[in-house]
Amino acid sequence: MNKEIIYAHEHITIDLSGVKKDIDCFLNNKKQTIEEFKDLKAKGVSTIIDVTNRGMGRSTEYVAEVINETGINILQSTGYYKEPFLPEEVYKINEKKMAKILVDEIINGIDETSVKASVIGEIGTSLNKIEEMEKKVFEASCMAHLETGTPIITHTTLGKLGLEQIDIFKNFNVDLSKVTLSHIDLSGDLEYMVRLLDTGVNIAFDTIGKNNYQPDEKRAEWLKVLCEKGYSNQIVLSMDITRKSHFKDNGGLGYSYLIDNFLPRLYEKEISNKHIENMLVNNIKNIYRLK
Repeated sequence: MNKEIIYAHEHITIDLSGVKKDIDCFLNNKKQTIEEFKDLKAKGVSTIIDVTNRGMGRSTEYVAEVINETGINILQSTGYYKEPFLPEEVYKINEKKMAKILVDEIINGIDETSVKASVIGEIGTSLNKIEEMEKKVFEASCMAHLETGTPIITHTTLGKLGLEQIDIFKNFNVDLSKVTLSHIDLSGDLEYMVRLLDTGVNIAFDTIGKNNYQPDEKRAEWLKVLCEKGYSNQIVLSMDITRKSHFKDNGGLGYSYLIDNFLPRLYEKEISNKHIENMLVNNIKNIYRLK
């Protein structure tokens, strides 16, 4: 396996604990993150896409320390998540002002630092409904994308409403090859996955190991079919670790589960190394123009 593995959808820190009323949803375990990332680095991980944005507990200082301690490249995000986790400013300003904030974080830097956002995301929709403020965020994100060319990562609740998200992007003439729809593995619907891929977007199987939603055996089976149909250049993989209980030391699977447990499962399915390198290395490099 190529030694430039990229995790497509993670949160270096995230705080959804207030709304969820669950301290487990405050990911601030810096020491554990650093130790697990050192292990990832040793196993060939070069880069992680951090999709924590405005109002989700983003911290450039925290991320900088993780980068310095581990040597892993971390790309950071701008944007707004979804209801009910949106910050107050989303309700107070219009789409154009919102887009201006995103563009500023892409061109000049996040939170008055020199760290520039490489990603617009994760921007999300609710279960079976796009809320008014969510649509507003999507439209502002489209404007920022058109001005800067920055890739977009979305959140789909349980993998749903991907086609509706794509409709918004099409209305703004967004480059769909720069869009990644997250959590599509949670849909459990192979035909739907193909319909999404046929539009030209990328999809993420980024809840690897969350067998309470979908079993990894099914994820591997769907990936085999999709790869055989020629879609491996539009699929990315990740874990989406968001809770303290997800860390290995706390009894969770830990970040390396993707490499240690899921990757062998893909090889067992006789998915070729070429397809696996597309999903773990080449696609993200192409989307973000990484060398």
